[in-house]
Amino acid sequence: MSCSCAKKDNLVLDLLYFLQKKNYMMKKLLTLSLVSLLCWSCNNSGTSNSTETNTGIADTTTDEYIPIDATSDAADMHNAQNSLDVVGVYKGVLPCADCEGIETEVELKDDDTYVKKTKYLGKGDGDVQEEKGSFSWEDGSNIVLNGASDGPNKYFVGENTLTTLDLDGEKVTGELAENYVLKK
Repeated sequence: MSCSCAKKDNLVLDLLYFLQKKNYMMKKLLTLSLVSLLCWSCNNSGTSNSTETNTGIADTTTDEYIPIDATSDAADMHNAQNSLDVVGVYKGVLPCADCEGIETEVELKDDDTYVKKTKYLGKGDGDVQEEKGSFSWEDGSNIVLNGASDGPNKYFVGENTLTTLDLDGEKVTGELAENYVLKK
């Protein structure tokens, strides 16, 4: 009986010696295995259906379509009205059919009021016309200058820009489109 115990003791000692020698490789192998397991578990912890295609790329699309109701809070989460700092002075020269251009300045204030100054270049006496009033929001991204009588009164609000909209409330397209943008 002592012989078999001695063999077992030798076997354990040989195994320990082997593990000490190969300790470096074992640590690397164990670390790599744990990292792989962690990555695999993170990728498979989502609630969406994941199927792997024959290309090896996982398809993570969900089976159900959830529409956003236009009256819900999700539809109004990020827009110009609640995301941009619109207060300030916007300037530019708008195209003019019978003059060199219309030098335009629109100042939007904290209290939802505006001051609009226009000057026709190369026509008339060069006087600056000034209008004041309040502005209101449409769809969270457009403003309307209430009471503005001269020229356009509807603008798309962008990052540090106001883009003049046409009579239908659409952005002007074509070669001159960039000339309809007032910059802060």
